[in-house]
Amino acid sequence: MVRTSAYPPQPDPVIVDHLGGVAALTLNRGDQRNPLSVEVMSAVTATLSAIGDDHGVRVVVIKGIGKVFSSGHNLREMVDRDLDDQQRIFDTCNEMMAAVQRIPQPVIAQVHGVAAAAGCQLVATCDLAIAAENTLFLTPGVKIGLFCSTPMVAISRNIGRKRSMEMLLTGEAIDASTAAEWGLINRSVPEGDLESAVQELCTRVMSSSPLALKIGKQAFYRQIELPQADAYELMAKTMAENAVTCDAQEGIDAFLTKRAPQWQGK
Repeated sequence: MVRTSAYPPQPDPVIVDHLGGVAALTLNRGDQRNPLSVEVMSAVTATLSAIGDDHGVRVVVIKGIGKVFSSGHNLREMVDRDLDDQQRIFDTCNEMMAAVQRIPQPVIAQVHGVAAAAGCQLVATCDLAIAAENTLFLTPGVKIGLFCSTPMVAISRNIGRKRSMEMLLTGEAIDASTAAEWGLINRSVPEGDLESAVQELCTRVMSSSPLALKIGKQAFYRQIELPQADAYELMAKTMAENAVTCDAQEGIDAFLTKRAPQWQGK
């Protein structure tokens, strides 16, 4: 006897579109406000890992389908679960956030509607972020007795301590202009301009050497938490190694001879 589900099959948790060197990764649970379920987070991690090995992809954009970017963790997964189950959820989240910063390509968050809790964490984790003016950002866990401890890691590394604590302790939302002022996102734009603003940023990023972008992104996250003297020592070594690459030598020669560089990615 063949059993059939009473429920229709779920669509893919993420959708990936490729266009001109840009890979757009769309969270595809819009009818549920794009919760970051274990399924979705695992799919994002796997997709980013595959994209990281694709030399044809220069920039990654993460966005959400439907009315919001992401409402955060799927709370239904946390009901009546033991400690091991709860740990698996947050370990899966950590793996996804690490993948965003591990891949060589710059990752841009294209944010609309709401970015809450782990959704706000994802925005803070991305290398760059542009949001529609009517977007709200919040870490509301404190209101339900589940303090946003993992979102706190990313948010507190983007904005100051007092502002981070205001978001975390009150659970109240800030608007996109405030998020830009505080440094949580790069800037806010009218909702109708969001797509074009992200595309324009992608174009500007892709004008540079892909090797330099890879070296620079990896270097940024390696040095950001180091003491200043250690950071300078490590970055001096990084710049010296960068300077002998083909792309660096091409870029220097192109600048000195006033011509457009021809990047080789090596």
